[in-house]
Order: sequence, then C-alpha cells, then structure tokens
Amino acid sequence: LLAQVEKNFNLNGSVTPYKSCYRDSETLIRWYDREDHDLFDVCADDHCQRYQGITRASNPIVREVIKETRGEVLMDNDTICDARFSKCCGGVTEKFENCWEPVPHSYLTALRDDEVPSYPDLTDEREAEQWIRTSPEAFCNTKDKKVLSQVLNNYDQETTDFYRWKVEYEQEELSKLILKRSGIDYGQILDLVPVERGTSGRLVRLKIIGTKRTMIIGKELEIRRTLSPSHLYSSAFTIDKVDVTNGIPDRFILTGAGWGHGVGLCQIGAAVMGEQGYTYDTILLHYYIGATIDKLY
Repeated sequence: LLAQVEKNFNLNGSVTPYKSCYRDSETLIRWYDREDHDLFDVCADDHCQRYQGITRASNPIVREVIKETRGEVLMDNDTICDARFSKCCGGVTEKFENCWEPVPHSYLTALRDDEVPSYPDLTDEREAEQWIRTSPEAFCNTKDKKVLSQVLNNYDQETTDFYRWKVEYEQEELSKLILKRSGIDYGQILDLVPVERGTSGRLVRLKIIGTKRTMIIGKELEIRRTLSPSHLYSSAFTIDKVDVTNGIPDRFILTGAGWGHGVGLCQIGAAVMGEQGYTYDTILLHYYIGATIDKLY
C-alpha cells in the first residue's frame, strides 16, 4: 500500500511508460497491475492485495505485533519496497518482471524457499518438467493444518493440493473454455506448447495451437485466466496430451506447482518459517533479498 501511494505520488498524473497489453495477429501479451485504476491507490482484490477485512486483527497477538512493529517499513535504499506476495511459490520464487512491467526489482527475484539456497534453472524446459513433476523440499511444501489455518480462509483450506496439483480437461471442455475466456475461436485444441518460462518454472508465454488459429499468449495471469473458469492456481505447469486421434487429443492433463504468481513473499512458506521459530525480520529478508527494515514513522 505504501509503495503504491509513493509510486502514484512520483508519477504525479503522468502515465507509466510501459503498455500493459501488446497484441497482433499472432501474439497477446497482457498483464494486470495496479495502474489499471487511477482514481484510488489500491483495490481489495487479487489485483492489488486481496484485502479481506480487519477481522483477523481482532486477535490480541496480532494487535500486539502491529503495535510493536509500528512504523517499520521494507526499504530498497531510499524507495519503499513493492512487497508483492502470493499464497505458495511452489519451491522457487518468480521475478517481478516476468509477471508485470519489464522493470527488474532486485528484491523481487528468484530464490529457493528452503534453508538450502540452490535450485535448478527452471527457465529450461527439461529442468522445469522435472521440478514440477516431483515434490522437492521447501518451506511451503506442507499440509500442516495448524500452519495453513493461519494463512488460508476456511474455503481455501478445503484445498490441500496447491504445492503440486493436477487439472484435466476433455477436448470439447477445453476448446469451449478457451473460447469463452479469451473470445478467440481456436477451434479444436491441438496442443499447448511452453514458449518461455520464468525463474520459478511459471509460464510467461504459452502457444495455443488450434485447428482454426494459433497464438502465443502471456503473461502468467493471462495464461491462468484463459485456461480456467476462474484462474489456474499458477502458470507453472506441464502438459500431457491423452488419446490423440488424427492429431487431436481427447484430453489434456495439466500438472502444476504453486498457488499464485510466486513473486516476493510466499505466505505458506512464511507461516512454516514462523512455526519453526524464525523471527519476522529473518522471514521478510529471506523473501525480499537485499531489502532493509527501517523505522520511518
């Protein structure tokens, strides 16, 4: 919130130099960011920070922590950090520029969500396939109900398969879904081809090949919205075609990793770190690399 207020103040009515949508006959690249509304700083949906009310702050411990950390702000030198977060990174976090405008943020970069810092090059298709189809150790690789209840609302707790998940579509179901969600008639879907992956294995560009049309779409949220009635857990997925007849698959199976865009703090990973005794500053500086915590007010 503070970062967006600061950014809007610095823009002072001018527009961001980056267009959030590029489209031609073969490509649709779009991202959804806070600049999509200019009459207020933030909204209450996933678009900004999914604010769901102050009911959680009624907990005495939460009130105490808010009081103790009052005025502490994450900083990147003299700039307030744009502290993005998602539910579950899937084991490795994503770079900011792979989800939004092409401006690198040093503190919103790739890191392993684990005590062991090393991780494979998930921009490589073979490495990404291996990573997504297995279940490597990570802070956010948990099914501990006590930990999850700290992060997830009741209806979200019904979901247990978020670190690794599967979605299956029949051919007719998928072709109708893509038409409805994108407004583009691809005909029958022949293939979904990864074109570019980010640091977490999330797809930044995906080629949809149909009997009537072929297009490359991105970035990650556009892919998630196109391939789901609401949106997929994440764009870190692999594709299996099943029962292919005359080049037309009867079914598609998406095997995926993580929940959300994966940039910045991983909420479930942070909850696990807290449960394991890590302090709040250690947790924050694990996810926001190179940032500092300064008392501004």
